[in-house]
Amino acid sequence: MNLSPRRPIYNRRAESNVYRMFFWALLVLGGVWLLIQMHTGRIESPFQPTPTPTRTSQSYALEGDAQFTSGQLDLAITAYKQGVQVDPSNAELWAELARIQTYSSQLLLTDATQNARLQDALASANQAESLAPDDSTVHAIRAFVLDWNANPSLVGDKQAQDDLLQADQEAVHALQLDNTNTLALAFYAEILVDEQKWTQAEQEIKQAMDRDPSLMDVHRVYAYVLESLGEYNEAIQEYDKAIAITPNLTFLYLRAGANYRRLGFASPNDAVQKQLFESSLEYFAKAVAINKQLGIKDPVPYLSIAKTYSQEGEYFIAARNVQVAIEFQPDNPDLYGQLGIIYQKSRNYEGAIPALKCAIKGCTAQESCDGRGGCGTGDVPTQVTGMPLSDSSLPYYYTYGSIVAALSRPDANNCSDAMNVLQEVNVKYGSDPTIAGIVQSGEAICQSLGTTTQNSTPTSVPPQTLATSTPYPTSNPATPELP
Repeated sequence: MNLSPRRPIYNRRAESNVYRMFFWALLVLGGVWLLIQMHTGRIESPFQPTPTPTRTSQSYALEGDAQFTSGQLDLAITAYKQGVQVDPSNAELWAELARIQTYSSQLLLTDATQNARLQDALASANQAESLAPDDSTVHAIRAFVLDWNANPSLVGDKQAQDDLLQADQEAVHALQLDNTNTLALAFYAEILVDEQKWTQAEQEIKQAMDRDPSLMDVHRVYAYVLESLGEYNEAIQEYDKAIAITPNLTFLYLRAGANYRRLGFASPNDAVQKQLFESSLEYFAKAVAINKQLGIKDPVPYLSIAKTYSQEGEYFIAARNVQVAIEFQPDNPDLYGQLGIIYQKSRNYEGAIPALKCAIKGCTAQESCDGRGGCGTGDVPTQVTGMPLSDSSLPYYYTYGSIVAALSRPDANNCSDAMNVLQEVNVKYGSDPTIAGIVQSGEAICQSLGTTTQNSTPTSVPPQTLATSTPYPTSNPATPELP
């Protein structure tokens, strides 16, 4: 019997399927394409860690505002610089950076550091204006920056006049763009004071006060206007209002304290004078306390304290405060100069010479200890670079020359050193009668010792052994000086 073969129930013969093969080929090709795209970076791997979120420029601006209000001006500048790096086309950020840089310059001591900071501020303001040429606030802040740059001590008379003229034009343009801009009105009033247009300045700042009395800048400028008019009590009240808005800005306390000191200096009543000086010291002490709380080592409040004690005749405690300031900045020649002036006023002439030498000529690390009255366990001997002759360093130069000349004797004749310094002063500032008298007095002393100097001329001025006045060239004598 013939039977047909049985079907393979348990072992099925392999069969090819063209559709299945096509599917697997597509899958392989797709995997290869995916690997190539990941390798070239066109597609990111799903297994990579999540990237860190990028901060926005607005976030940095908020941080900068908070740091400014808290009194951390350097940190505020850093935050705004990071903000403009994230968004370099944001004119508002550049303008606010310029404003903070300008205010921070008041906390710097030397001409070089102040000028450098103000130039940075002007560069920021220029960038803001190039990005937003029709923005009223941008022009207002640039006017403010130009006005603070218009300092003859920093840039010379001609450049200062040019800057002040530009500042006026910028402020006027800001108000043409928006005549309701309170900040522009306030800054324009400040410029008018520097142009000695006090009546118009008072009118402008009062308009700003009527429009928005909530701005610190408005109260600060109003106080400045009142200072220029000699109304120091009213100026203090405006500084107090500015402090109430931004209670951690130490330069506001310093200005209020300077006004109290000015009132004390002018008071004929000893008891009232002492009380005013005490009020001055209270404001400076508040600035010190704020800096300690914030961890800021700022010498300026200590210098303000020293100046007040010096005016009271308390030279020992005045010198001690300057020495504390030097601990913060042991390489700052201006601090040695201020210490030397205090020594000179207290008739500690031998101590004044090394301090003033560090200020005008510089000194080695070991000499810096002599210049500050000795280095304690916490003091760091530091090399000091001297200050070039300028309006701010002028008193250090002529005081050093006067003292060295006065202490010269036939057996210890240092007149050559004294005359070199005094002749440098005479070349630049000899047209000032007071300065000329100081130089002539020093020359007379040295001529009596048989010392001759180039360009020295006989004088009938009675020799003064030491300079007793400290003239500071200023465009506005009514404004109390800092520190």
